[in-house]
Amino acid sequence: MTGRKRHLLVDTQGSILATVVHPADIQDRDGAYLVLEQAEAQTTRVQQLWADAAYRGAFARWAPAAWGWTIAIGQRAPDTVGFTVQPRRWVVERTFGWLGRCRRLSKDYEEYPATSETWIALAMCALLLRRLCPSS
Repeated sequence: MTGRKRHLLVDTQGSILATVVHPADIQDRDGAYLVLEQAEAQTTRVQQLWADAAYRGAFARWAPAAWGWTIAIGQRAPDTVGFTVQPRRWVVERTFGWLGRCRRLSKDYEEYPATSETWIALAMCALLLRRLCPSS
């Protein structure tokens, strides 16, 4: 199968804590296990996760049992039609938007998922450096 999916774990400011890139034939909820397992050692202060409805079910029961985190699943109101802003989901979508400004990440140019993960990390480093030392 062609294509890739990117999973990001971000903090409340949108800075990346963990990244996993995998083939598109892996379901979102299975990719969430991968990103949380990668982030386990470096996220000792995490207390709550916000996720969209694709991550409900077994994943929403597994993460609290594994690490004691609470998970808030964003749900659309049943009577809504069309696009509605979901609580806290915009944080990760904004991060994807920032990454999309990086030409190398605008399309899937890489052969290996690890290379894509590295470019995501480099793009985030560049973004954070621009925030710390803005050019005058």
